[in-house]
Amino acid sequence: MTAREEILAAVRGALQNTDRTEAPVPRGYRTVTPPDTVDLFAERVVDYRAALTRCTTAELPEAIRTALGDARKVLVPKGFPITLNGTPDAPDLTTFDAVVTTATLGIATTGSLVLDHGPGQGRRALTLVPDIHVCVLRERDIVPGVPQAVAALDPTSPQTWISGPSATSDIELTRVEGVHGPRTLHVIIVTE
Repeated sequence: MTAREEILAAVRGALQNTDRTEAPVPRGYRTVTPPDTVDLFAERVVDYRAALTRCTTAELPEAIRTALGDARKVLVPKGFPITLNGTPDAPDLTTFDAVVTTATLGIATTGSLVLDHGPGQGRRALTLVPDIHVCVLRERDIVPGVPQAVAALDPTSPQTWISGPSATSDIELTRVEGVHGPRTLHVIIVTE
């Protein structure tokens, strides 16, 4: 008998006299809804050191211009809901200062944005290379938690989950931003 066979025989022997019923897993968390989902999302976004603006649809163009600041070369993916001056895509993304996208949804309990790279979101690299990412999210697309987000998303679509600007604390536990993605994340919540 090989060592592998001995180990498997020992495991089978140990399992013969055990109760194999599974313990119930509480699922109550799936129905919990925070009192104000949008306010909780906004609070968590700011906790992650992202900038936040709340505006109406009419105020959106000005909010985007303000969020972009001095950015000169801006990527605006095809399908973005309003007309902005920008390039839809480029082979060399390192020459761009900023990208402006939409998000599929936001998650209140984690302050995360989820992009499924549909219209207005572009390919994944667009949101990872430029130093500034301005992301527009409709208030109605904010869900309370991760279970609701997973239920609302298409599992066959590529997804990018973003929680704050790019940051790491690997080096002497000192926070460094912009190492592997945008140094600045500006979230604009649109009230309709």
